[in-house]
Amino acid sequence: MSKHGMILFGHGARDPRWAEPFERLAAKLRAQRSDPVALAFLELMTPDLPTAIEKLGSDGCDGMTVVPVFFGQGGHIRRDLPELLERCRAMFPSIEIKCATAVGEDDTVLDAIARYCLEQVS
Repeated sequence: MSKHGMILFGHGARDPRWAEPFERLAAKLRAQRSDPVALAFLELMTPDLPTAIEKLGSDGCDGMTVVPVFFGQGGHIRRDLPELLERCRAMFPSIEIKCATAVGEDDTVLDAIARYCLEQVS
């Protein structure tokens, strides 16, 4: 039976505490799905995207979706991530690698953030 992994892709930072919300998000997703969920970072943190893909592939995933946990579609999402995805697809031709839009581009995410903001002044 095939598995479809999910990779939460973030920028990365020097301070390891920066990754804590990503780790909490990954834990929530792992509790809601049977297929693997991994984290990957563009820079400054590990694992990087190729390492995460390799790990999920070794865990039996023949497909995976990269979810950019970015608020908007800046240069990293428009330029760096597509180049990185093409390199990964060449490195792992037997794995189908899809990519979602940045989470901040989704109206349901923006609605949730708006509700949070409104709750802060109530």
